[in-house]
Order: sequence, then C-alpha cells, then structure tokens
Amino acid sequence: MLFTDRVDAGQRLAGALGHLREARPVVLGLPRGGVPVAFQVARALGAPLDVIVVRKLGVPYHRELGFGAIGEGGVRIISDDIVHRGRVSEKDVASVERAEAAELSRQARRFRADRPRVGIEGRTAIVVDDGIATGATAAAACEVVRAQGAARVVLAVPVAPPDAVSWLRTRADEVVCLSTPRSFSAVGEWYRDFSQTPDEEVVALLARSAADPPEAVRSVDVEVEAGRVRLSGELALPQGTAPVVMFAHGSGSSRHSPRNRAVAKALNAAGLGTLLFDLLTEPEAADRRNVFDIAVLADRLSGATRWLRTRTPWPIGYFGASTGAAAALWAASSAGPEVAAVVSRGGRPDLAGSRLPGVHAPTLLIVGGRDTTVLDLNRQAESALRCECRLAVVPGATHLFEEPGALEEVSALARDWFTEHLAPRKG
Repeated sequence: MLFTDRVDAGQRLAGALGHLREARPVVLGLPRGGVPVAFQVARALGAPLDVIVVRKLGVPYHRELGFGAIGEGGVRIISDDIVHRGRVSEKDVASVERAEAAELSRQARRFRADRPRVGIEGRTAIVVDDGIATGATAAAACEVVRAQGAARVVLAVPVAPPDAVSWLRTRADEVVCLSTPRSFSAVGEWYRDFSQTPDEEVVALLARSAADPPEAVRSVDVEVEAGRVRLSGELALPQGTAPVVMFAHGSGSSRHSPRNRAVAKALNAAGLGTLLFDLLTEPEAADRRNVFDIAVLADRLSGATRWLRTRTPWPIGYFGASTGAAAALWAASSAGPEVAAVVSRGGRPDLAGSRLPGVHAPTLLIVGGRDTTVLDLNRQAESALRCECRLAVVPGATHLFEEPGALEEVSALARDWFTEHLAPRKG
C-alpha cells in the first residue's frame, strides 16, 4: 500500500478506527511526522488532539539501545534488566535522564504553546505515528500513556514491518496498522511525499485543533428549567453521552464569562460536556442583593441539576467561581450521588457556612497565591469539609487569574479533577 502523503495516510487510517468513535477517545500524535496523521484521525473521529512527547533513554555508549523512557507529568519508566546488563551506572542514568528531561520540556512548550495537556485518565488513548521501523519509540509512548492513566491504549499507524507489529501487540491493547509489507527497509519508501514535518507545522495543527472544538462536541442554546423560572444557557455535549460539568458563575458574571468559557473549552477538549447558564434572570441580576443570596442561587442550581438529569444518565460536576462556588457547595450538600465532583475557582466557600460538612462530592479548591484573604477563607473551608478535598494554590495569581498562564493552570487542574472523578472506570 502506497500513501500519497501524511494527510492521505491519516484519512485512510481514520477509516480503520471508526469503531472507536463511541469510546470518546483522545488522539495523541508522536512528533513530528505523526501529528499530521493524527490530525486527520482526530478530525474524523471528532476527538480532541494532543501531542505525546516521549524521550527514549539510551545507553550512553549505544544510544539506539534504550534502557527506559520519560514522558510529561513526571512519568519515568526504567528497565532494570537493561540497566544491569548494560552496566549503566547510576551516574549515567541520572545524566541521560537530565538531558532528555530538558529536551522533553523544550519540545512540549514548543509544540503546545502553554496550552494544558488534554486529560487522558480513564480514557481511550489512540497513539498515532506516520509509520514504524523498530517500534522502540512507539512502545515507549504506549507505556508512558498507560502510566499517565489511560484506560485503554490503541496504537495506530499506516505502515510497519510484521515483526514490529507482532511485538507491539504486547505493548498496546490494540494495534491498528493498514499495511505490513514483508519487504521493509524504511517508512519513507511507502509514501510518495515523505518530506520532513517542521516544528511550525506541528504547532499550527495543534493550535488549529485547540481553536476548533471537535466536531463531535455540539453546543446548543437551551432554556434551563429551575423550579418556576427558565434560565438561559448553553449546553455542549460530546457525541453520544458524557459527564457534564455545570457552571455556577460569580457575582456580576454570566454564562458569557470569558474565564469560565475558557475552562469549559478545556473540559470539552477532554471529552466532558458543559452547561453554562445564568443563575438569575436579567431583571433579578440587576438587583445586587440577589447575586449574594446564596440560598436562592443554590436552589436554582439544584433545580437546574434536576433538569439536566433528564438529559444525561452520567455523573454531574459543579464548577463554581467566587460566590458561585458557595452556591455550588451549598447545592452539593443536599445533592445525591449524581453530583460526583466540585471545583471552586477563587471561591467564597465561607458563604456556604454550615452546609460545608454536608458536602460528600470530592472537592477541589483553587485559589491564587496572591489572593490572600480568599486563600485564608479556603483554608478554613478545607478544614470544615468532610469529603475528599484538596486545596490547590496557583503561585503568583490574583483573584481573577489574569496573570499569564494562570487561567491555563486553573483549566488543567479542573480538567484533571473532573476527569478523575466523573469519567467511567474500566475493569
């Protein structure tokens, strides 16, 4: 089988991966050449795309022989057997690892441009490359992805030698390879155009995928029934069914909040649904007393949860900002198991008062390091909560997380928390 170029290979490979569409996969491209192929796969499956940066740790005197691999998130895989047989000293291991860790960080920053990694914990991860020669890098990528929490690892490539495919089936849960020619000398011989993929192309494809939500995520305007009132909202759902995070906005904010919409976009990219809606009608919001009436806001959130429950059987999460966080915690204290996780961004949990001990859902409190008053209030709330709880401080950030990279850190923290506590577990 001869491929015109990586775009052609990606389109054909996507056709062989259609059975994974309902699994809500994350597509991970190996840089550089694997990313153009992965882009086509992600677009066809309506899946989020990210880059999987892996660095092989090579024996100093025989670099092709790998004694381990490292990946983002501190993932470290070492073969003690190869280290022992290769007589690699602890000093050599540390030296090689330092050099490769520096290059891994450089590549990740270069390719992703400070965007948070797409969460893969509990998800099906499709690792894509433009072809395989020895399979060493692909095998390392599969191990790293599994160590990062993927529930299922699928390796997908256009072409590879038969023996490499057989070996890789022991490293991945599934291997999809379109062509396994017996006469194999190099990946490039199976492409008409196998020109080098520059860093700039990888950066552009990842940025394009991040800017345009996957086609499988559909956003529609809705009227949320919350008791006797109807509230304007925007419901974004991945194809099929998925956990949904409901946003409770802070005082003076609305479903159009750019900060909450940025977080929602990151959650959508991770395969989670989102519901952005106003807790108050326009006339109600005009009266400042209403935006601090936590009991009313919590009641609206509870009513909206009942409305959403008729549209999804999956767990629901609450993301609250400022006073909205107090409403989220108040509502969670009286909710059943359908509310499975809560995240507070710069929240005022103190306004939930005596309701805090009644919260059972795992709760993440995110506060800026320079938001000292609110930080103290969240520390007190951490002590009052009886559920699984974590306080995450974003260094150098103020209340609105307007500092460079601060909101991205909030998005990554929220994404990981919701992915961990809302995504279904296999096994």
